[in-house]
Amino acid sequence: MSDRLLPPAPLPTPRGPVRWAIALSSALLRFERGALTALMTLLVLLILLNVVTRYSGIPIYWIDEAAVFTMVWLTFVGASVMTRLRMDFAVGLVSDQLPPRGAKAMKVLATFGVLVFALALVWMCWVWMDPRGIAAAGFNAKDYAEASFNFVYTEHTQTLEWPTWVIQLILPIFSLSLTVHAIANLFEELEVCPRIVHPGFDVVSADAVN
Repeated sequence: MSDRLLPPAPLPTPRGPVRWAIALSSALLRFERGALTALMTLLVLLILLNVVTRYSGIPIYWIDEAAVFTMVWLTFVGASVMTRLRMDFAVGLVSDQLPPRGAKAMKVLATFGVLVFALALVWMCWVWMDPRGIAAAGFNAKDYAEASFNFVYTEHTQTLEWPTWVIQLILPIFSLSLTVHAIANLFEELEVCPRIVHPGFDVVSADAVN
């Protein structure tokens, strides 16, 4: 029988750490799906409310700011989901010209690059938000700002008057979720576990049907 007709060899059963990483990524993806639905619903409602109040001559100015912040959160959550589903942008100018093994190596390298970026973002958020510093100041934002010249915990939004760090929490959340998804994608690219079909997204993880 020709080798072309032989089915592909089954992948080994993933070990504990690999299985946990994939399970954590899948659970996070399900949560992000619900968050996307909630944020999109909230954004539509805010836009409709803004239109109604402006046309009735009683505009509510904080709605604009709330819509902007909702869109920011929606963007970062969507970017995390797209990373896990491999729906992010890719340039195939080089990989399309490579043999299968070379193309596979390029995919592994690209996924590893995403993981490095995610870890760098985690580190940046840790330095920026400085949880140890604010804890050492007894969670007193003014004392912390005077000692560190980091005013992230003293600033407020213009119309909602919310602490800006609450809005900016999406950055460390995104960095952590991106790290989890990048690790799961890397395990799949290295073929240490099967590629996963993600129910509810109508998308198959890359090459799952090949």
